[in-house]
Amino acid sequence: MTAEAEPRIPDCDPDRLSNETAGLLELAASATGHTPGTISVLAHQPALLGPFLGWAAALALNGALPKRDHELLALRAAANCRSAFEWDEHVGFARAVGLTDDEIAMVKAGPDDPRWTPDEPALLRAADELGRECAISAGTWAVLAARYDEAALVEIPFVVGQYTMLSMVANGLNVPS
Repeated sequence: MTAEAEPRIPDCDPDRLSNETAGLLELAASATGHTPGTISVLAHQPALLGPFLGWAAALALNGALPKRDHELLALRAAANCRSAFEWDEHVGFARAVGLTDDEIAMVKAGPDDPRWTPDEPALLRAADELGRECAISAGTWAVLAARYDEAALVEIPFVVGQYTMLSMVANGLNVPS
């Protein structure tokens, strides 16, 4: 979130939502009933909410990448974007797929930590390179291509792009974490 503390877009008034939009927000809510702030603000543009949730669910729940690798990419994108909202959101998901608190901290430190497995630095480098240059270098690609099939390789920039976009939404609209 930027230095401004107030959210720029308030949550939608539940009494003014269509039944369809209210139902979509309910589907996006966690087990505790909390809807992520980046999704709540999207309810102001209902035509985007359903398609976005379908896309996000396909990427997060039905992706070709192992969940651990997905979360490494999501966390690195959030760290690169300095998005407290996305970082906090994905720390919980990362823990749920087996990342330790030390590994989560290592994501912020970057790919050069010697404790990473041999393939994991390439994932973090891919996120870094996509964030800086909107491309993946030949060296990073070679490491990724030796490990992943084509479906997972296609997914890598989509995962980084998804969480970069959500970080921009959270930062740009001052969505509280």
